[in-house]
Amino acid sequence: MELKLSRMESELNHINPDVLQPSKNCKVLSLMVTLNIGGYLYITQKQTLSKYPGSFLEEVANRKRQGVPIDSKGNPFIDRDGPLFRHILNFLRTGELILPEGFQECGLLVREAEFYGLERLAEAIKSTANKGSSTETTFLEVIDSHERSQGLKVFCSDTDFIEGLKGRIVQVSKSRLDGFPAEFAISSNAIQFRHFIKSETGTRLVLKEDNTFVCTLETLKFETVMMAFRRGFRLITSLDSSKGSIVHCEGLHFIK
Repeated sequence: MELKLSRMESELNHINPDVLQPSKNCKVLSLMVTLNIGGYLYITQKQTLSKYPGSFLEEVANRKRQGVPIDSKGNPFIDRDGPLFRHILNFLRTGELILPEGFQECGLLVREAEFYGLERLAEAIKSTANKGSSTETTFLEVIDSHERSQGLKVFCSDTDFIEGLKGRIVQVSKSRLDGFPAEFAISSNAIQFRHFIKSETGTRLVLKEDNTFVCTLETLKFETVMMAFRRGFRLITSLDSSKGSIVHCEGLHFIK
């Protein structure tokens, strides 16, 4: 008997002490949390979910919230929108709201954020949605029909562009104009240049009453196009571009 006890003691002395201790990986695993969100599994760190104390996810991660269902694998089950949860988790990880281009579910995401008690996220989503709704496409159209005696028309859905172009025409005019000629303005969004005279130096825009020379047709179109590019417009279509330069096209369409 003494021999057996001596042998057992000898064997125990040669056992790696780590075997008798909990695995070092246990601590790492205890810091990980797996959530089942509407059938979608998300694995993250406990500290990520605990970023906002008192929130639904912080209480679930730290087992403060009672009555949370458990799935067949023992993971907390939350009956919410699974795919949308990735945006919530990314917000907790980075502290920033980063949504894909063209995201159309801000309303749903706000409700999800509010459910989880993440007011800061909800406000960030609302702010992003408001910025998106206030951004409208601006249209600019330049139609040259002077050869058919219909003049040249500039239309823009942005009235500031029209006002800027009026000021520019006065600046480049070959005559000293007191202001933009009223006969060219047809609305706050459009200008119609009607009276042109052909000459050796090019087609000239003139005033109807006394043929006062304003500027050439080419200058008029050039200034319009350059102002469009300076203000961030991009050309989407041009009619009859076979003539070369875009200032010779019969129709130009821009958007911003």
